Parts: sequence; structure tokens; C-alpha cells
Amino acid sequence: MQYVAAEIGYSETAFAAPQDDEWRVRYFAPEIEVDFCGHATIALGAALALRHGDGIFTLQLNRARITVEGRRTGDALSATLHSPPTRSRPAGSALLAEALALFNIPTDALDTKIPPSIAHAGADHLVLALRDRDLLSAMEYDLDAGRAFALRENIGTFSLIHAEGPQRFHARNPFPIGGVYEDPATGAAAAALAGYLRDIGWPHGGAIEIIQGEDMGVPSRLYAEITGKPGASIRVSGDARLIMSPY
Repeated sequence: MQYVAAEIGYSETAFAAPQDDEWRVRYFAPEIEVDFCGHATIALGAALALRHGDGIFTLQLNRARITVEGRRTGDALSATLHSPPTRSRPAGSALLAEALALFNIPTDALDTKIPPSIAHAGADHLVLALRDRDLLSAMEYDLDAGRAFALRENIGTFSLIHAEGPQRFHARNPFPIGGVYEDPATGAAAAALAGYLRDIGWPHGGAIEIIQGEDMGVPSRLYAEITGKPGASIRVSGDARLIMSPY
């Protein structure tokens, strides 16, 4: 599976096998296996709906059991996942300083309304909120340095975000631990961010929209629904498209 993922070269490849009444799922980036990948789960839900019809599919991951609902409406494919439980904690000062240096972000560029945090929803993501959308567009970093940092601190992605409003966010998600410069969509980070916003009392109104991939030329949109219960699963929805016909 690791070899196949490296050959394909996508940020993650999902491998699913039927197991009793559920699916055993593993996710591989080109250089590493990850315990959970949201956008690959959305794609898997759409693929299962394409093959088996609309439905809710139970997925057994390495460290969690979740569900994904796949739908097909005409030629349109979409899916909604229920993430693993969420949690968050403040980013330590030394870790934050190293992250800001990696991305060449000045401290005063951070949005103080969303403090730096390690947010979790199946994997840890370092959330850095920026006041200026242009600074998000200018993001760059050294992949090797980012990989070493992420491996040492077990950071799934660096979740750089900009709040356009209470319910609309722009995001970029470097994924150096997997050997990937940047994800065009990151459902796991979307769930982690939504859980973190709930933790800090952000006025999310029950849902947020995350726009990602625009600066890569491959825009995506993820929709995260947030209940009021601390730590509860986040529903993340997105559309999918066929890159290659399975038939």
C-alpha cells in the first residue's frame, strides 16, 4: 500500500476492504501511513455510493470507527463523514516560535481572536490563524525542514487559516510529514478546526465553510457542522468528482 501511494503521488490514497458489515480502511501518503484523512474519506464515501448505492458506511480505521454517508444525485457525487472525537490544547511557545520561523510569519500577523493551538480530530493539526488573507496567499516553507519538524512533533498538517467572517474561512494545509508540500483539501483539519472553534466559544452558528486550494489553482469547499457538545464528532461534507472512470 505504501508503494502504491508513492507511485500515485496524491496527498493520500485510501485503501478499503469489506470486513463483516463494515469497511477496514487505511490511508497512505507518499511517505507515511496516517490514521485518518478526511478528504480521502469523502472520496471513499462517494466511491462506495457509486458502487453500492447511496448509504451510510461504517469504517474501521487504525484508531477509530467512524461513518461516511455517500450520495449520488445524477452525475453529482458527495459525501458526509462523522469525524473521530475532537480536542484541542494551546500551542507551546517553543513550538509556536519554530512554526512562525518555518513559514516566516511575524508574531503580529497572527489573529489574536483564534490563538495558536494543536487541534485534534483523528490527528494533530497546528492551527495558525492569520489576520491578512494576502499573507496566507504568500505562504511558503522548506519542505525538508517542515518534514523534520512535523515528524518530531507528530503534526499531521500545519493548518494556516484566515477568518473572512464567523462562518467562512480560507485555509492552506502544508503536509510535509507525508512528503506533500500542500493539500488542496483537508477534511481532518477541517474537523479539528471546527472542534477547536467550539472549544474557544467562536460564534460559528452551528457550521463553518472552509475554502481551500485556491492558491494552488485547485479550489475546494468543505462544510463542517458543529454541535454544542464539547469533543463531539464533527460532520464534514464535500462534493467529489471522478478523475478516472472505474468502468
